[in-house]
Amino acid sequence: MSGTIRAWAPGRVNLIGEHTDYTGGLVLPVAVQWGTTITGRAIPDLVRLRSDRRDDAVELRLPVDDPATVEPAWGRFVAGAASETAAPRGIDGTVTSDLTIGGGLSSSSSLTVAAALALGAPGTPLEIALACRRAEQRATGVPCGIMDQLVITSAVAGHASLIDCSTNHSTAIAIPDDVDIVVVDSGQHRSVASSEYATRASQCAAAEEVIGPLRHATPAQVDSIEDPVVRRRARHVVDENRRVLEFVEALGDDNPAVAGEILIDGHRSLRDDFEVSTPELDRIVAALIARPGVHGARLTGAGFGGCVVALCDAGTTIEGGSAVRASHGAIVEEM
Repeated sequence: MSGTIRAWAPGRVNLIGEHTDYTGGLVLPVAVQWGTTITGRAIPDLVRLRSDRRDDAVELRLPVDDPATVEPAWGRFVAGAASETAAPRGIDGTVTSDLTIGGGLSSSSSLTVAAALALGAPGTPLEIALACRRAEQRATGVPCGIMDQLVITSAVAGHASLIDCSTNHSTAIAIPDDVDIVVVDSGQHRSVASSEYATRASQCAAAEEVIGPLRHATPAQVDSIEDPVVRRRARHVVDENRRVLEFVEALGDDNPAVAGEILIDGHRSLRDDFEVSTPELDRIVAALIARPGVHGARLTGAGFGGCVVALCDAGTTIEGGSAVRASHGAIVEEM
């Protein structure tokens, strides 16, 4: 077995549809131009990877039995990918990334997908995404949804991906030329595994035990939930699914003002009903929406830190912000 392999997987920024994927809801992420690259030589039965971000290398003998026990911890995503795809080959190489680790742009899913492709994972983009979702769940114990993995494997350049997480169907939604998507890093980096992500997922599950799937629940059903915390969590999810569809309609109408108001409303919901914002994220959002040329902003990703996403007039300069170029999905080259 020989040859050079280069696998690249983008990160993602989610425009709207936060904490809805694990209840089968709607999301609208965009693959970004930054990502994770694994380059190396194909070898049998062994994974040996060095990272430009870490001092500790990963070395795994294939097959991998329990990804959650692998050290160093970043190697668990690689191990999960190897295990869930029954890695057809090993690799000896390097991992490089221009994604902020823990910044809410899905660096972990980017690494997992890049590893799966580098290890020769077969299948369609959806099949690889499902395997990588299982890989991350096994590696971290976090009950993540399918959003990150599916947009990373299947994104269309210049488009967002409207994903129905109950069917895993993805529709490409064109981003108008007269707007920019800008990401601002709060500097508050966090691990989803060490946050209250799993608690929020369990609270949504508790709501579904009372009123059924949140994907199809009505506001009146949400109001019938007695527990006030569970009711707020459910209200966010139900309202957020509606916001996704309204945002897509606003993009189609080339109406950034309406789309921006939807982002602002989504941030309020994440702050007040889902309680995953922070004072720093709130400060950044408030400062952004007060600027000329900015139509709206909200936290993006799981919350508890990470990044803010803003919808702006094309060419608007945001100090500390980076304009997103909607990228294509993950690729692998064998030379």
